[in-house]
Amino acid sequence: MNNTKPFEIDRDLISPNRNIVPITSVVDKDRGLLVGGCALLDLGKHYGTPLYVLDEETIRVGCRSYLRALKKYYPGKSLPLYASKANSSLVISSIVASEGMGLDVVSEGELITALKGGVPGERIFLHGNNKSDEELLLAYQSGATVVIDNHHDVERLKEVIPHDKDPLNLMLRFTPGIECHTHEYIKTGHLDSKFGFDPDQVKEVLYELKQIHWTKLTGIHAHIGSQIFELQPHQDLVEVMIDLFQLARKIGHPVKDLNVGGGLGIRYTGSDDPPTIDSWIEGIANTLKNTCKARNIELPRLMCEPGRSLVATAGITLYKLGSRKEIPGSTVYLSVDGGMSDNPRPITYESLYTACLANQPLAKADEMVTIAGKHCESGDVLLKDLGLPNSQSGDILVVFGTGAYNNSMSSNYNRIPRPAAVLVNSGQAELVQKRELPQDLLRNDVLPVRFLEVG
Repeated sequence: MNNTKPFEIDRDLISPNRNIVPITSVVDKDRGLLVGGCALLDLGKHYGTPLYVLDEETIRVGCRSYLRALKKYYPGKSLPLYASKANSSLVISSIVASEGMGLDVVSEGELITALKGGVPGERIFLHGNNKSDEELLLAYQSGATVVIDNHHDVERLKEVIPHDKDPLNLMLRFTPGIECHTHEYIKTGHLDSKFGFDPDQVKEVLYELKQIHWTKLTGIHAHIGSQIFELQPHQDLVEVMIDLFQLARKIGHPVKDLNVGGGLGIRYTGSDDPPTIDSWIEGIANTLKNTCKARNIELPRLMCEPGRSLVATAGITLYKLGSRKEIPGSTVYLSVDGGMSDNPRPITYESLYTACLANQPLAKADEMVTIAGKHCESGDVLLKDLGLPNSQSGDILVVFGTGAYNNSMSSNYNRIPRPAAVLVNSGQAELVQKRELPQDLLRNDVLPVRFLEVG
């Protein structure tokens, strides 16, 4: 888990997921590590820690990489969607919308965030295996497409959606039976999954939807996992999806969209070797082109849902080092002022990260340490066996690759407030998420009146 050459930025590929650090990272001999033209030491002092830092340029380059690759390799229409569960915010929604991408959501909160962030309703897709009536109605009213996941979705739509107005655009999600070599908790394409219709249910639901005049089935969707380093599974997925696409057309549905989901991995550590965005799109696009040509069918609009590969590398987290505990002959623990409440991935998925000191990013390691969080859990450990130069309490630790599933999965465990977040670009830092204060955590607490009564 050492910080193995994290600053070797592959600028030629312009595929941010292949880098450990944001693409604007620069080491200055006097100011330490800079991202987006901003010295991380200065950010930590001004905004406090823990602090989420997002590099705008890395996000935009990621968006453009997907758009460019689709245009380069696929002759038909295409639309990449940002999987906002990775990190849902007004500023990220605004960035991806301005780059011409769409966005997928899985809740009313994410849907409202997307709309307020400027994403047009027609470029928003609502997912979820247990959508509420409020979510379904808001999706319809905003012009979003609903991705139906099960029969419950269909039954609730019958009760919620007006039957005498414009039809509701639907996409059907199914489980394709394709597994990937990834963590069990982030496999979503195998048959034993809570997501999507099983293959033996699809034909029945397609006929059922054909009888509902106020629905319009516009596409087919599948998703096979996350943090994937293999190219072949998505190419296999395309061939499976085309079978269902043709069946829907045969039944009479005006399907035009084929959404292969997301899942492209990123480089968290030096040993990770994910494909480039370019090669990932090339394989999918070529398979779809060749399959459609062989079957003599019109090219569908190709859609995909990158999340982690767009925002993870753009994000870093700053912590302040605190206490030190040395166990003779064993472990050196350095504690930080955050932990599992701002990054639950290590304790949940045993996820690995790369880190360095903000003031000595290239210094030779003098010791191997374990970075511990401050929460009352022995498993609250962010990094193990990290090589660092000699450090002291108050130093700023930089953890890379935290732009996805850190802020979005954060909590108030131990009543610890969530961090602030800043967006950096061209030497400017802008606050995009206020830091919670301890008193903010009481805003939804209600003390019964009888507890306040005296005597």
